[in-house]
Amino acid sequence: MKPSLLALLASAPLSWAITADAAENQGKLVYEKWCAPCHSRGEVYPGTTALDARYKGAVPASLEDRSDLSPELVKYFVRNGISVMPFFRKTEINDIELDSLARYLAEPANKKQTGN
Repeated sequence: MKPSLLALLASAPLSWAITADAAENQGKLVYEKWCAPCHSRGEVYPGTTALDARYKGAVPASLEDRSDLSPELVKYFVRNGISVMPFFRKTEINDIELDSLARYLAEPANKKQTGN
């Protein structure tokens, strides 16, 4: 095997890990820009307050504390909105950013809290 091909094959898993970490970080950044102003932890955020009223404590009100959000559900509400939550156009959150956001919110809550 040629040395350059061997180096390429050896670095492939590392490049995937870097890409996965970048996508996870992008999801958190999209959340912080577009979602956190309404959905952060605490009683002063209208989205969090609305979800707390809707679910009456049955599930966590903060999106980052949820473990029941599928990527498809996140994408649906981002593109369609609900109640007073607006929908977001592709010019605001593009499809790549939406995929990253959906993966970020769908991951286990304990992983989001520890940043691992």
